[in-house]
Amino acid sequence: MQVEVTFEGGEITAVRMLQQPDHPQTTAAVPTLIEETLQAQSADIDSVSGATITSEGYKESLQAAIDAQAAAAASASPSGSASATESEVVAGPTVNTEKGPVQVEVTFEGDEITAVRMLQQPNHPQTTAAVPTLVEETLQAQSADIDSVSGATITSEGYKESLQAAIDAKGA
Repeated sequence: MQVEVTFEGGEITAVRMLQQPDHPQTTAAVPTLIEETLQAQSADIDSVSGATITSEGYKESLQAAIDAQAAAAASASPSGSASATESEVVAGPTVNTEKGPVQVEVTFEGDEITAVRMLQQPNHPQTTAAVPTLVEETLQAQSADIDSVSGATITSEGYKESLQAAIDAKGA
């Protein structure tokens, strides 16, 4: 279970599943979990009946994302800057690969890449498994100069191409 949380200011504006069990009860529970999160603005939400294990994993991943955002906000505030850094979201172009279209959306805080979200990706288990690794490597490298994921080379190359174009567009 892995979620991606989008914050604007201190508000949770979106939650997206990056990894989840391939199970009908999980698929049915996710929209409810996300809706409750957006209403509660926290991980203090009810588990979905019939998907308790999924619900608990979701809440744990969600709380970790909320804690990371709070820590980042706390470390950014003592800088003495009166105005908060604005988020800028840039979508890369759609890259058509032989496996299917790949498109990323990059969130920047100043010049720092703070989030990457897949807008389009091939519907393939290797792609689904590779995306969290690609995003994590991007956040660490702060660039598109990352390794391809073994078993998902075509998707990785499309990801890096769309990512680099978004980074270039942000700099323009």
